[in-house]
Amino acid sequence: MPNQAVNRPLIALPAGTRGLTAFALALGTFMQVLDTTIANVSLPTIAGSLGVSPNQGTWVITSFAVANGISVPLTGWLMQRYGVVRTFVVSVALFTLASFLCGMAWSFESLIAFRVMQGAVSGPMIPGSQTLLMSIFPASRRGMALAIWSMTTLVAPIMGPLLGGYISDEYSWPWIFLINVPFGLLTAFVCWRALHRQETATRAIPVDGIGLAMLVVWVGALQIMLDTGKDEGWFDSTQIIVLSLVSLIGFVAFMIWQYYEEHPIVDLTFFRNRNFTVGVFLTCVGYAVFFANVVILPLWLQTQLGYTATWAGLVQAPAGVMALVLAPFIGRLVSRYDARWFASVAFVALGFSVYLRAQLNSQAAFADFMIPMIVQGVAMAFFFVAVITLQLDGIPPQRIPAATSISNFLRITAAAFATSIATTTWDNRAALHQSRLAESSDLYDPTLQHFLATLQGAGLSGDQAVGALTRGMVEQSYMLSSLDVFWVSTWLALALVPLVWLTRRPQVASGIATAAE
Repeated sequence: MPNQAVNRPLIALPAGTRGLTAFALALGTFMQVLDTTIANVSLPTIAGSLGVSPNQGTWVITSFAVANGISVPLTGWLMQRYGVVRTFVVSVALFTLASFLCGMAWSFESLIAFRVMQGAVSGPMIPGSQTLLMSIFPASRRGMALAIWSMTTLVAPIMGPLLGGYISDEYSWPWIFLINVPFGLLTAFVCWRALHRQETATRAIPVDGIGLAMLVVWVGALQIMLDTGKDEGWFDSTQIIVLSLVSLIGFVAFMIWQYYEEHPIVDLTFFRNRNFTVGVFLTCVGYAVFFANVVILPLWLQTQLGYTATWAGLVQAPAGVMALVLAPFIGRLVSRYDARWFASVAFVALGFSVYLRAQLNSQAAFADFMIPMIVQGVAMAFFFVAVITLQLDGIPPQRIPAATSISNFLRITAAAFATSIATTTWDNRAALHQSRLAESSDLYDPTLQHFLATLQGAGLSGDQAVGALTRGMVEQSYMLSSLDVFWVSTWLALALVPLVWLTRRPQVASGIATAAE
């Protein structure tokens, strides 16, 4: 019977083997997500070591993001053509090799080439780990599988800057890549040993070559535009305008082609499912809010408040801890209760966490910054488990790999948009606040004169006192700009709550399905 086929585990494993395999699959996700952020705080070190400018150094991030963004949508085709297990394990093995080569890079050009390779081969890692995790658990425990997957997805972006900063400070930058090697080998070995005899069915389906070429063009143009737009002055730059037009025209042409193509890379028919459409939208916007704040808070702490990369990472650690503690419990409960309530709690808690951050100022203590992160950890423990349960409801088991690859591709793209928009807004609002503060300031005001006299009495020259005053004004400007971002994030998160209820209540047995037999 169909229901029996769905309710039993696709891949039957002994309890101990299942636990070890689940850990290895989660580790695969963790490595891939970690490498999207671990190099961020190490860019000055890498650029200086390889003799390039900091602006050129950003290609360490851009090259990975572009290659990864192109490869993720291909995951569905790869898994149907070669099998879920084989695709995932080969992807992990090649990612491990690419990580080793990045650590061994002898020049900036070689590092970029190996980062492109690393991003290109890592596309199937997240959808593959998610699909296989759900494949080894019975339907009643697939909420737990999603909880394990979500923990790694949430903790890795927070751990990336912390590990990257610590490794760069205490060791040398190649180790931010070389640490992947033992864990990648462990993941590939454990997963292949446990799962290769129970590979999913394959079928010889043609690849959409024209669609792939279009995907490379518009995704590549979009990612380069988002990653370099801020430095180029956005639409004041001819390069950014050209990239924008190429991306837009390429996207429209790609969507039209995919609609009529018999074997599309991106199957648009998924969006006929209301839960999938709304669920993907909630995933993208919710993750964008989360990721924007993951980027802005460390920037504020490091550039304006004097935090090191390590201490800025420690501020965010409570979110990861809370997600690790709570996600297993949420995973058990989501199979028993309406996932829409869990999703609603996630967005309310996310909104409350950034609201608490919007109450802070430049004099806030370390603990004051940590408290909102605890609330954010609660939010994100609920977020992925609940929203993915909603979006996969009604998706046939054999189509889960393709569905998750689309969802992850759009989530990654949303994070890229969020990063660019948040950092640009942060700088622009800071400039606006600084101009307003300057307009309302008068060096001949008695209060300011007294302040400058106090600084000079402490041993500063006249120019040094004015410089200290200017520095304080810049600090206040970026504080106000950070609060602006936090307030917008608050309202965006809360606005998602009513959208949750546009979905129907998921049927867990069929909604959280597994990869095809």
